[in-house]
Amino acid sequence: MSLEDEKIPGDKPGNDAKNMADDAKKAASNFANEAKDTANEFGNSAKEEWNKVNTGVSNKVLIGIMGIIFGYLGIHKFMLGYTKEGLIQLGATIVTCGAAGIVGFIEGIIYLTKSDEDFHTTYVVNKKSWF
Repeated sequence: MSLEDEKIPGDKPGNDAKNMADDAKKAASNFANEAKDTANEFGNSAKEEWNKVNTGVSNKVLIGIMGIIFGYLGIHKFMLGYTKEGLIQLGATIVTCGAAGIVGFIEGIIYLTKSDEDFHTTYVVNKKSWF
């Protein structure tokens, strides 16, 4: 039996390659869609885990302790993502020869005395920058 005998009647030369290309295109499209879905799921999962890490009790305690010890440098502000406020705290400490450091000390105590939920709501969600 030759290749000529196996052809479908009316089939034109080159249709096999076209069919194979179409099949490959469909498979690639399906693979791309699956990869996109997997990447989206991974991204969402990573965001959830990141939020858990960034809003946990240990961070509240760490930020509070940093506020008490290094509050005069504005470290606790930088840790919360308040860059502008951290720079203001640092500048105020320099201008007042350290007297403005009491603000960081007080904020550190406030952070430690708040409940976890209240801390998260006030400083992470509502972005309250001072006291």
